Parts: sequence; C-alpha cells; structure tokens
Amino acid sequence: MTCIQSPFHSGEITAQDKVGVSRETAAAGRFIRDHMPDQHRTFFADLPFMVVARADTNGQRWVSILEAGTGGISSPDPRSLRLPAGLPADDPLASGFVPGVDVGLLGIELATRRRNRVNGQLRRVMGDLSLHVTQSFGNCPQYIREKQWFRVPGSQRPSAPARVAERLSDSQIRWIRGADTLFVGTGLDRGPDRGFDASHWGGAPGFTKVDGPNKLRIPDYAGNNFFNTIGNLVRDPRIGLLFVDFRTGGLLHLTGRAEILWSSGNSYDPQARREVVVAVEKVVERPAALALRWHDARESRTFRVTDKIAESDGITSFYLVPSDGGSPLPFLPGQYLPVTLDLPGQPHPIERNYSLSGPVDSTSYRISVKREATGLASRFLHDHLAIGDTIEARAPSGDFILPGGDTPLVLASAGVGVTPMLAMLYALAKMPSARRTWFLHGVRNGAEHAFLDEVRELARRANVVTLNMRYSAPRPEDLPLAPGMTRGRLTAADLIALGAGSDADFMLCGPAAFTAELGLGLAAHGVPPARIHQENFGPAG
Repeated sequence: MTCIQSPFHSGEITAQDKVGVSRETAAAGRFIRDHMPDQHRTFFADLPFMVVARADTNGQRWVSILEAGTGGISSPDPRSLRLPAGLPADDPLASGFVPGVDVGLLGIELATRRRNRVNGQLRRVMGDLSLHVTQSFGNCPQYIREKQWFRVPGSQRPSAPARVAERLSDSQIRWIRGADTLFVGTGLDRGPDRGFDASHWGGAPGFTKVDGPNKLRIPDYAGNNFFNTIGNLVRDPRIGLLFVDFRTGGLLHLTGRAEILWSSGNSYDPQARREVVVAVEKVVERPAALALRWHDARESRTFRVTDKIAESDGITSFYLVPSDGGSPLPFLPGQYLPVTLDLPGQPHPIERNYSLSGPVDSTSYRISVKREATGLASRFLHDHLAIGDTIEARAPSGDFILPGGDTPLVLASAGVGVTPMLAMLYALAKMPSARRTWFLHGVRNGAEHAFLDEVRELARRANVVTLNMRYSAPRPEDLPLAPGMTRGRLTAADLIALGAGSDADFMLCGPAAFTAELGLGLAAHGVPPARIHQENFGPAG
C-alpha cells in the first residue's frame, strides 16, 4: 500500500498540537492513502450521490451534492473516480466545478452509516469528468443520523428558482434549527498544501445554533483527531455549509467565514469540545434541487438490563433483552449496537456505538464498554445504569464482520478492541469445519485484561485457534507470564511471523494508532489491502 508520507498540513498539525493529540494522530494519519482501496471504490460506485466541496470563481467556499443519476459513479483504477457530468447552472458551486481544479468529495451512506472521503483534482478523461485521487481515507460512523433514500421522477419535482440573499430568512432559520445533518466544505486554493475537504457533521436536531440571520454556532464533538476541517480553517477561515431538506430534496447553501473557539467552556452544548462560529455572507436556497428523498430509518427498541458484569478494571459488560418480550434482531459477528442514552442534565439524547461481544444466537445482546475518564456515555453506563434499567437501541450495524469462507484468519486487537473479536470467536467455535485461526490481543497488564478465561474456553472449543497475549507493562503479580503470554506490544512482524499465508484475512481492532501501525506494516510485507480489515475505536466514550 502506497501512502502519503506527510498527510497533514501545518493547519491540521497546529490544531492537533493545540488539543494534545499530535503524537497519537501521527500514526493514525497513515490511514490517509494516495489511492482508493478496493472496498472504497466499490462503495463509491454504489452511491446515489456524493458531497462535493470547492470554491467558486470568486473564492467563496461552497458545498453541494452531486447526484449519480443515470451516468453513475465508477472507478476505473485506484487513482481515478469517474463522476457525473457536472452541477446544475443554479448551483453556487457550478462555476468552480470544472477540470483542472482541486475538490473534496465525501461518500456517505446514511442508512448504513458508512462514510469515506476522497480528495484530488478534476480532469477531463475521454470526454468524462474524472477525479485524480490524491487523498483517500475512511471515517467512523459516529454522529450520522440514519436515513433511507429513494428517488422521485422529474414530474414530481416542483420547479422553483434559486433564492439568493445575504442573510437567512425566518423559514431558513427554522430549517437549520430542525436539522440533524450538516455538510461542511473547507480548503486551501493556493500553495503546496492546496486542496479541499468535504466533511459531515451531525447531532441531535438543532445541534447547529442560530444566533441571528448572519451568525451560526456549530459544536465540534470528539472525533478522529485528524482535524481536517478545523485545520483548514486555521489556515483559511472561509467556509461553506450545506443543509439538506431530506423530505423535499431542497438544498440550503451558505458561505462565510469561521472563527474557532478552542475552549468549550462557554458552549451551549456540553458535549462540544470546541465551537465553530460562522459569519454568514451569502445564502442560496434551491427548492427541490435533488431527485433524491430520504425518510428516517431510526427505528429503535427499548432494552432492559438483565445483568452487569465487571470484566476488568476498566471494562464492564451489559446484558440487554427487548422490553417488549420479543427476540433481539440477528447480527453478524463484529457488528455494533447503536445505543441512544438520555443523560441527566443533557439537553438532548446522545448516541454511541458499542460492539456486540456475545454470540450471535443468544436471546440477549451483550455490549462491553470501556470507561473513559471524560466520556459522558461510558461514565453513565458504568456508574449509573443498573440491572432493571432500560435503554434505547437500534438494529445492529457495521461492516467490520467475520469474513466468509475457510481461509486462514488472524484476529489482532488491543484493549477494548477485543469486543468484536469475541463475537467472531463464538462463531468460529460453532463452525463444523476447521478454519485455522490466530487470536492475538494486547493490554497493559493483568488488571486490564478482560475476557481471558472466556477467550481460552472459546479457543478450546474451536480447536484450531492459537492464542497469543501481550502485556506491555506487566505487574509483579503477573509474572512469570503464563504459557501463551509474552511481554511487549503486538507488531506487524509478529503477525507475519505466524505464517498464515497469502490468502489469510487480518482483522485489526483497537486504538487508531494501533490499527494504523499494524495495517501499514502488513501492507509493507506484501499483504494485499483487500485482506486487511480495520476497525478503530475512538475516544468519545
């Protein structure tokens, strides 16, 4: 896998340094490739639209939606993304969406909560518009509000001219106050670091606060710590915003200038880590601009806590059964459960995704949660949620799942990243055919080592699982280490030394730096990217 040597520009590095995550992000940033992995190419080709960010000919930043339409989106090779012809004339970004310019694209599938970014330069290739890729990377699903799309024929789309103004109208203010999804465009249009970025920000309806017809306040929540958007704004405060009316296909484009409030002390949203204040300079509303429509896919069920078990010093498991007496929906080994929590003192519910750590055929769900010192949700679950209490959850989701077939399998995790691996081990223990499997897990010491006896029992039942545990800082009482345990940290060289073979699938889960280092090391040793599957656990808690 070829990677960009230094994927972050000075603005992003400044932001990372300011909040103290530069060391962690330096390793995780190696997820940013100069090409699209095969799974991203397939993902983009299946999308009905992509979000695009760029500047117009006057330098104002805009965000828009590029519908796939009948032409569709395709990827002839890992460095090229074939795009639809262009944007409508009334789109404020149309004048800037031409061959030869830098653009940022975001592919997002709201129903499954998947999103991947790709940036590069537009080119004309054989009469078609194509993106020459310079950056490609994935994002976690947090803050995406699930919606299912459908398309309406042209006869059902009322035609109305675009409405252009220098300030928000009352109806537009109401639109923003009810929105749970926002697309943001930022970037640099000159210099060696030039380029644009399209991003998704989401939250509960009304997470964007309107302080007047020309002023918005947007909370910045805990995320991947790349600070692509914030870093761009450090260098250039010009910003584009896009709100979508998912019911009518209407688009509300805003452009202006942003100020970053680095302290959340005065924020209206207690979950915010920072705040972005936008001075709106121009507004373009395009009624029924899209043939696409969406409906809410956020059906949830109430679950009752039937058991609560401390697995280690920092991890606790919660067993959940549907309160309606029915059976839990099936899930695939490795998927997560989207949970909604009403926390005392919080203005709106918060959402988190917790991997399902139990067997897929159980009559209950099990989620295993690490307590984060600053995590609102994890602290509430650990400290206050008791047996008999209820929480809301939606259908299991996620595409970090146990690969099919009987090829060799390497499961490598760190910390609470072990949780999806447990569901995979349960599935392997029930398989009638032998599938050669290695299970490697790293923690600091025995006090933080959750599920050790459970893993050993599952490996015994599966009969073809080889265990290797790593303690990076063992306590005196952990010594001497038991058979199958080693002092140190997991490395890519350790995984290669297993001799799993060229057709093995490598499942990596844990902190972003951990999975980045292993993934890059495996690729450097010649493991095909399609055989490297990664899931990062973020710090939101």
